[in-house]
Amino acid sequence: TAQKRSERLQEVPVAVSVISGDAISAKGGTNIESAQYLVPTLNFRKSGTAINQSLFLRGVGTSTFSIAGEPSISTVVDGVVYSRAGEAFSDLIDVDRIEVLRGPQGTLFGKNTSAGVINIITKRPSDHFGGFLEGGYFTNTNEYRVRGAVDVPLNDWIKTRVTGFYGHYDGNIINLAQGGKRENGYQHYGVRGVLVATPTPDITFTLIGDYRRAKDNCCAEVIGTPAATSLSGNPNLALPPEVGDRTRFDNQNLVTAAREKSYGVSGQLDWTLGTQTITYIGSYRIYDNEEIRDGDFLPTAYVGYNQLHDDGPQVSNTLTQELRLTSPAKQFFSYVVGAYFSRAYTERVFNRTDVVCTGGLTSATTLTPCGSIGTVTTVPSGTADFGSVFKNLAFFGQGTLNLTSRLRLIGGVRYTTDQLNVFHKRVTTLAGPGINGNFDQGVFDRYNVLVAQGVSPTVAQTSAVAASNGVPFTTKTTNTNWSGKGGVQFDLVPQSTVYATYSRGYKGPAFNVFYNLTATGTNVIQPETADSYEAGIKNTLLDGRLVVNVAGYYAKYHNFQANNPDVVAGVLVTRFTNAGEISTRGAEVDALFQPVRDLTFNGGFAYTDARIDQFKVPTNGVNTGVIPSGTRLAYAPKYKGSLSSDYRLRTGGRIDFTVGAQGSYQSRQISQLDASQAIRDATTIHGYALVDLSAGVVEAADRFRLIFQVKNAFDEHFASSITSGGPGNSYRYIIPREADRYYGVTARVGF
Repeated sequence: TAQKRSERLQEVPVAVSVISGDAISAKGGTNIESAQYLVPTLNFRKSGTAINQSLFLRGVGTSTFSIAGEPSISTVVDGVVYSRAGEAFSDLIDVDRIEVLRGPQGTLFGKNTSAGVINIITKRPSDHFGGFLEGGYFTNTNEYRVRGAVDVPLNDWIKTRVTGFYGHYDGNIINLAQGGKRENGYQHYGVRGVLVATPTPDITFTLIGDYRRAKDNCCAEVIGTPAATSLSGNPNLALPPEVGDRTRFDNQNLVTAAREKSYGVSGQLDWTLGTQTITYIGSYRIYDNEEIRDGDFLPTAYVGYNQLHDDGPQVSNTLTQELRLTSPAKQFFSYVVGAYFSRAYTERVFNRTDVVCTGGLTSATTLTPCGSIGTVTTVPSGTADFGSVFKNLAFFGQGTLNLTSRLRLIGGVRYTTDQLNVFHKRVTTLAGPGINGNFDQGVFDRYNVLVAQGVSPTVAQTSAVAASNGVPFTTKTTNTNWSGKGGVQFDLVPQSTVYATYSRGYKGPAFNVFYNLTATGTNVIQPETADSYEAGIKNTLLDGRLVVNVAGYYAKYHNFQANNPDVVAGVLVTRFTNAGEISTRGAEVDALFQPVRDLTFNGGFAYTDARIDQFKVPTNGVNTGVIPSGTRLAYAPKYKGSLSSDYRLRTGGRIDFTVGAQGSYQSRQISQLDASQAIRDATTIHGYALVDLSAGVVEAADRFRLIFQVKNAFDEHFASSITSGGPGNSYRYIIPREADRYYGVTARVGF
């Protein structure tokens, strides 16, 4: 459904990877993060806070702490766009397939698809009563999962399906300050219901509702490198042994955690009128998240090393409406036209508390806790209430001109209008590290007056705080955009088709709205656009037993939205802004081979060269923090590939046997895109290969199966994220579940 209609993948002139939900489940995966090991051009960035995690396709993605910035990759579930990236990383419940559309998809899927789309389609009810119950247990750190579904036809034209799940995982990191309690685990549970009604052969109505809760003590960052000591003290005395990506201990007095609640309802009506089909999809979703974070990574506050604790509850809701008209595919001119509207509201109340002390005994061989004799302690704190409202209205159309049975021309256009409103108010009880002064409309207005009078931004920022009036700062921006697509497709033979396309991608405007917002950071972040060229060939060979698809591409991004050096209050800092120009180019291969009925090979390979072309120099002309041209982008490994095989031995009796193997490899990649070569080197994740093995017994009619798994069979250690900013200029590592070998067993019973 990459082009908003159901059609054969091999006939779609788009680079698409399709993964079945059963394939992800068979590999032990539970969310989109798991898909990165099956799709070579997809990468995932874990973060110290769950809602700030990011997806990357072909080396392009968006990482930001701003509540008024959106991702470059859109996630769509059953036709409903998930406006918040955090919600998209939730559990994959009863998934039929995942379609990964690579490259800009602005024509049919709209804004925030400048790098691609993750299109998720869930399973539909069966015509007959039935279902399944599945349970799994994984060793090493006590992980277990239970899920099940039941199909209940109510009559000849109403069918229902209900799915439920529960999962628990202790975690892979041991916190010494919490008495050896494990971290980076989870507790998830939820339910999903689907009703499909076909009152007439021409009308189908689908109603979907879901509810999910998550309690994660994720994502704890371990300190993987020794801290640099100073005369203020030696933080290594409070840190567990630092052994890079083999570190599995931390020592933090606050457990980094996330609490999530999400639920929603969507309705889809498909009505066939003659040869045309009218489709309406409407949805309303709630997504609430609270992030709790230890930002100092130590068990208490020390002289020279302040304690920093954050608590940021967030609420959001999204309304979407889509209406489209679809013609038959096999006619001289086939088309899809439609309109789309969405409104996404988000608000966060963010609390930051520090513990700061001076005095006491300090040296390079000591570490003095606050509260010790001779120390003076203060507890600065602050609370910020901020939010955003995104409104989007678009009209789109795409058509295919079938000039002959072999030659087709493709064209499409989308008109988008965006409006983004933001607000922000911060109140502080005491100035201190990590705690800026008050910020509201009064501070903003006074700052502008002072700057207009010739006062320097640094002085104006400090002086304007006295004008605080308690009224939230508000601003907005609007933008319109034309995006589109054009291309040609030609069937060399019935089994092979070639295509070449040009696509224009678009990502809407943004603001840098976060806890530490000041008057100097209130500028509009202009929209990001992309010009992408792609050519490919899709082959179906050996009577369908072999599929080989190859694509090459080049894409140029303008006004790339990213963290970049900028001037705030006269000081060069790094913040979310229009960083400049980037480009990505490469080639991809997807292949599927089924030499015999019960033996399947599936794999892919990607070469990606994603780099900076020209980052912008800050307005003060200081280019110290500007990332050099030619630098590779973060989370863009040059080489990445995957290969899996599955074989079923049919005995002719009641029990069959299965074996499977799945391997993935990626070359080294930068984790922190920084101007400093030393920091880029220190935060580079080494290349690694993972191998998973499975074996099982399956009842001949597939009513029962028992599968044994070995994950990461060769115990390959790696980090999913490495960033600077640990105590004493140390480096912080996030270690994923997959970075250690573990074993599991899954049993499934169908009825």
